[in-house]
Amino acid sequence: MPCSSHLSFQSLPGKCVTTVVIYYSYARYIGNTDSDTDIQYRQAASFFEEICTETSLSHATPNLLNRHHPVRRRLQATNHWPGRIEPASLLGATLVLIIRTAEESTGVKKRGSLEVVHKHGPCSKLSKDMVKPLTAEEIFSRDQSRVDSIKSRLTPITTTGKKDAKSSKASIPAKSGSTIGSGNYIVTVGLGTPKKDLSLIFDTGSDLTWTQCQPCARSCYSQQEPIFAPSASTTYTNISCTSTECSDLTSATGNTPSCSSSTCVYGIQYGDQSFSVGFFGKEKLTLTSKDVIDDFFFGCGQNNQGLFGGAAGLLGLGRDKLSIVSQAAKKYGKVFSYCLPSRSSNTGYLNFGGGGGATGVKYTPLSTSQGSSFYGLDLEYIYVGGKKLSISPTVFTTSGMIIDSGTVITRLPPTAYAALSSAFKAKMTQYPLTKALSILDTCYDFSKFSSVTIPKISMVWGGNTNMDIAPSGVLYANGVSQVCLAFAPNGDDSDLAIFGNTQQKTLEVVYDVNGGKVGFATGGCA
Repeated sequence: MPCSSHLSFQSLPGKCVTTVVIYYSYARYIGNTDSDTDIQYRQAASFFEEICTETSLSHATPNLLNRHHPVRRRLQATNHWPGRIEPASLLGATLVLIIRTAEESTGVKKRGSLEVVHKHGPCSKLSKDMVKPLTAEEIFSRDQSRVDSIKSRLTPITTTGKKDAKSSKASIPAKSGSTIGSGNYIVTVGLGTPKKDLSLIFDTGSDLTWTQCQPCARSCYSQQEPIFAPSASTTYTNISCTSTECSDLTSATGNTPSCSSSTCVYGIQYGDQSFSVGFFGKEKLTLTSKDVIDDFFFGCGQNNQGLFGGAAGLLGLGRDKLSIVSQAAKKYGKVFSYCLPSRSSNTGYLNFGGGGGATGVKYTPLSTSQGSSFYGLDLEYIYVGGKKLSISPTVFTTSGMIIDSGTVITRLPPTAYAALSSAFKAKMTQYPLTKALSILDTCYDFSKFSSVTIPKISMVWGGNTNMDIAPSGVLYANGVSQVCLAFAPNGDDSDLAIFGNTQQKTLEVVYDVNGGKVGFATGGCA
């Protein structure tokens, strides 16, 4: 396997592209009708797959677009040429991107499958007036608030009922402006009878699913779709204060539920003091036309405030008994997977009851030392350019680590980050360093380069499970003149490490909760 990757810094057009399977032609063969050309469409994918979304889609290859071209006809005959094609050019070679949707690739939609889109991208249904693009500084400020909030949830409570002094240093800034959590990726589900579509932020670090509800007795923020009206649904029911499910809210939200006219009232608060309070109810939840969860327990928010960006609420994918994962356990066996797209113009997926189609899933044991709600991982080694970093294993065991769909940038113990940054710089001496970008301090100016070569970064999890991070997960670009290593140090080696969503891009991440393992596969989506 190569220890480096090539990246191009041309921009994609601002449109939504649903991509699942991608084939490439890597040859200067205009007019070539040899059978080897057919094979090149598939063999070249291993080299170009990870950089496809960094490639310009503006350069056509007219000869191949001609429907009478013999190569195209042969590929059509073998189902390797779908109806939609986007051509591209890279590094002087002829590249053709053939994009197939999920339905075209498999013939049927995956069980319990939802489309995942970036909240700020062209695939999002959220109004641009509701979702203003954030600066990198704003993104990282909110990201740090989320990290601090996660740490606070894991902090032991002393006998006096107060958190220890060390943890208080990681308290949430009052003016941080943090989102509720996983503000980057949303899915659309149906709620009620008749079904009403709602765009929800999906989050592996939260348990309770909630949405804003009419009549908004206290306060509702602006959201894209009409606010859900339980009175208009024939399947909505309030939950009693004396029910077991009402008592379960304590572990799912961190707050003791209250009571209003015998109806259970939930309350949940997030990093920047954003919150949702309302009636606890049950309703029919529709994932797809064939995947329906009856009697789904959720929060029907009557008082909601915060920077939720036009999303109707949150879909909780944590491990608590009130999360959707646990509630749908009989139907899907506590197995779900997702793939986060590498760019906001692409789509990913969230699947329940099985994988999304990627092959070669590698599993690592699920650690439970980081609490009952989070998904813990045991990180053992980090490789840069094929060389293992000299980091004592105790550094990772001291901090512990979780995987989180809502944290943007992976946080490492300072000792581990220092070794990673140093090794990365040693492989990048031909490129000029530039100023730091908020929490990212290893940054480069690529403005004078049409392409760059970066070292491969690999992480080895418990069970000797090796995972290569896609090039799109190695660097964070704030424009071509400020491209940074997409990792950040924690304040102390004892602080919880977090495997963030930037490093998860294009991977299929499979959560098998009953099996006690988390799996990774490359090429889950583009």
